[in-house]
Amino acid sequence: MVGPAFVVVAYLMGSVCFGLVVAAHHGVDLRGTGSGNVGATNVGRLLGRRTGRLVLVLDAAKGLLPTLGAHMLLGRQDPWTAATGLAASLGHCYPIWFRFKGGKAAATAAGALLAVTPGAGAAAIATYVGLKKWTRRASVGSLAGGLIGALVSAALDGPRATSTQMAVALWVLLLWRHRDNLRRLARGEEPPS
Repeated sequence: MVGPAFVVVAYLMGSVCFGLVVAAHHGVDLRGTGSGNVGATNVGRLLGRRTGRLVLVLDAAKGLLPTLGAHMLLGRQDPWTAATGLAASLGHCYPIWFRFKGGKAAATAAGALLAVTPGAGAAAIATYVGLKKWTRRASVGSLAGGLIGALVSAALDGPRATSTQMAVALWVLLLWRHRDNLRRLARGEEPPS
């Protein structure tokens, strides 16, 4: 019963929308301002880079902490550890506390990946930072970071490893949550971050 408990706790932790909480503290309703997204990118646009980075770190911690706990207690390749990382990210996307309307999970997914396969998590984060800076679009960095994280996980742990399956599932979730961004990118209409 320990594995399912980690999954439930991870989902509930992931459901805490730090972007909404921090923005409300500053008197801003994220859902009706900027892009309407509850993640760090919208917070950064509206409240400054420093506040956006704070939300980014908090969102990553939602994925890192429960997944690291599962990793330490159950093992790195235990299916419940992978489910914990995915649950935290799903919580961020579909938070029970905020009517299932959340963010895109890039930072939370990176935190989960960092907990299970640090090299893949670090590669995903480095890709995000580099491409966001180069293209000035967080969506490009997020999507490429998720792909690189999955590829590095496959290279380090093997394509059939549970950790790689988690990384691929997280990347598919990122693709789904960024589908509007992908359409805008294809049309050349994605705004800079």
